[in-house]
Amino acid sequence: MKQGKFILVIGPTGSGKSMLMKHAISLLPELVIPYSYTTRAPRENIVENSHYKFISVEEFQGLIDTGEFLEWAQYSGHLYGTLRSEVEEQLSSGRTLLKEVEVQGARQIRKLLPKDQLLTVFVSAGPWEGLEARIRARAPITEEEIALRKQRYEDEITFMEEADACIENIEGHKEVANDAFITLIQSVLN
Repeated sequence: MKQGKFILVIGPTGSGKSMLMKHAISLLPELVIPYSYTTRAPRENIVENSHYKFISVEEFQGLIDTGEFLEWAQYSGHLYGTLRSEVEEQLSSGRTLLKEVEVQGARQIRKLLPKDQLLTVFVSAGPWEGLEARIRARAPITEEEIALRKQRYEDEITFMEEADACIENIEGHKEVANDAFITLIQSVLN
């Protein structure tokens, strides 16, 4: 049986990772999206669905302590993680998984899974100034949050050279980025 592949999507906030993934999922229903276990409360417009499992900090810590996460990270004061057993089961079944992860999570996964089971894709939206404008346009945000996101951007952008592939998602060229992302995923599926 064909071994599966785990496609990790990494990039700074505001780079369009979610938009690219939603487009790919709409066209390629065979993709598997592993659960994200999180300690944050559900947002009003998001219910627990095929992408999130909302758990307590104590439950999350128990999963860390027993080594059940393939990766986990803290982001904006909350914990997020992906269970190892769920990913390994899908990979051994020959499925292709797609997941947005933080740089920290991508580096953890690369230590635990064989290189031939992974594809890391960095989404770049250009320099900080353009991303800052996108972030500010999405929702109200404090200057402190902007400063924290800029600091994260400076760390996240260093991963671009480590990634297996890079998708340029420049403002005004969404279709080009979508096409490049779909082409990349189809090359994995075939």
